[in-house]
Amino acid sequence: MSNETTTLNFNELGLSEPILRAIKEAGYTTPTPIQAQAIPQVLTGGDLLAGAQTGTGKTAGFTLPILHLLSQKPLSEVLKGKPRCLMLTPTRELAAQIEESVKTYGKFLPLTSTVIFGGVNANPQIARLKKPLDILVATPGRLLDHANQKNVDLSGVEILVLDEADRMLDMGFIRDIKKILALLPKQRQNLLFSATFSEEIKALADGLLHKPGFVEVARRNTASELVEQTVHMVAQSHKRQMVSYLIKQNDWQQVLIFTRTKHGANRLAETLIKNDIQAAAIHGNKSQGARTKALAQFKDGSMRVLVATDIAARGLDIDQLPQVVNFELPNVPEDYVHRIGRTGRAGSSGAAVSLVDREELKLLKDIEKLIKRDIPKLQVEGFVASDKPEVEPPRSTQAHGRPPRGQNKQNTQGRAQTANGTEGRPARAHNPNAQRPHSSSANGQGQQPRNAQGNMQNNAQKPAQANNKNLSEAARHQAMPQAAIFAPKPTNNGYNRDANRSRVGQNGAPNSNRGSTNHSTTNHNGANRGGSNTGGAGRTGGRGR
Repeated sequence: MSNETTTLNFNELGLSEPILRAIKEAGYTTPTPIQAQAIPQVLTGGDLLAGAQTGTGKTAGFTLPILHLLSQKPLSEVLKGKPRCLMLTPTRELAAQIEESVKTYGKFLPLTSTVIFGGVNANPQIARLKKPLDILVATPGRLLDHANQKNVDLSGVEILVLDEADRMLDMGFIRDIKKILALLPKQRQNLLFSATFSEEIKALADGLLHKPGFVEVARRNTASELVEQTVHMVAQSHKRQMVSYLIKQNDWQQVLIFTRTKHGANRLAETLIKNDIQAAAIHGNKSQGARTKALAQFKDGSMRVLVATDIAARGLDIDQLPQVVNFELPNVPEDYVHRIGRTGRAGSSGAAVSLVDREELKLLKDIEKLIKRDIPKLQVEGFVASDKPEVEPPRSTQAHGRPPRGQNKQNTQGRAQTANGTEGRPARAHNPNAQRPHSSSANGQGQQPRNAQGNMQNNAQKPAQANNKNLSEAARHQAMPQAAIFAPKPTNNGYNRDANRSRVGQNGAPNSNRGSTNHSTTNHNGANRGGSNTGGAGRTGGRGR
């Protein structure tokens, strides 16, 4: 279904004059189909389930009527940290985009708003939540952190919006969403907006919405007909060469490239820079400041290429983006729809090129089955692959792509010898009969422990690894362990590493005053003794934790 605008004007939708003035200043005159259908239904005050492919103007579809409703029913006193409207989104970029829309369309209204998300210092957010607030845009995780710290009061929420609800489910936010729903008043207006419309979304809607209206302006999981889609068959080792060739040969000035992994995004950006193509990578490992800067440069044209993973690019709204490249096909077919939806937005045309290795043909078939069309396969004229393709290095198995611990460290000999990769923990004692701690590696190369308990842990992890095999990039990112935002700072517990290393008992055993960390060593008689524990944990013995 086409994304062409309707024959209606915004002044026919029942919006107030200050909102219409802001819309006109923003340069819009006619609503998109999702806006034309959703705005009147939201203005009635009822619940709504709306599905539209990405890039059709969903954000304005709920932002405009919410601004109208809140402005028509002003409170006598807006309380501090007690928002009247809560908008939940899956990613930082999308949250920032929505709050920007709220400010743009509500610039002539006496309404206040703010946005909170993870990856940045929480203190400025806490300070802002201590002021009067009408509209709060948030990601689920950071919102729960603030709610648990009593920084925000959700008991006054009149309107709840779940935007990109399908992505929030895919990223594993369902538990966080349920916890947030428990903090909201039962009487409220609920709006679900989603780019794709799955059966899981319907199940969520059944438990959340009360006699909702229904809007769907595009077939389920369909790509925009305004996006020209093509496939180039190329070996994985030649893809970086082809990307550089395509950008230079076609003189692409603004290109968004998707990779499957963070490591791949970094490596591709580095290759492009070496080929004199301005590029930057954004993904979950990048700081929010770096991501914001790269996105701003890409939008203003000073950065030619933006390389992104699926989760980082979610919610990117770039006017008239002409070109999207799939460096690798996504594991989940629906992610392909989201990717190419970055171009061909709101009636503009665009192009999406996918570089496909033979091993990705099954993924391509799944995508074609989902969108119900064959994507033409074209040869790249003039491209000649190098005789020496780039070698694909083995990918790190560590979380967030960090190199294995302990590499480039030298073994040290003596009574305080440590094994490589254990970050200063005592090595296994020289007595061959001594117990081997399961927390350190004998060879220093980050290998898995070989004792019985280590094997049990490995076996327990295998089902989880199997379950993660078919997850999308966003879901795998959400499954990674995340540090608590408001975790208390660790205390020293009297541990001084340098001092403890220098103190050796009369029997030759190191003084193991290491807080809550225990370790094994031997005395001159060869007996295996556990280090003493002064951290209050009450554990002794040779097992480190």
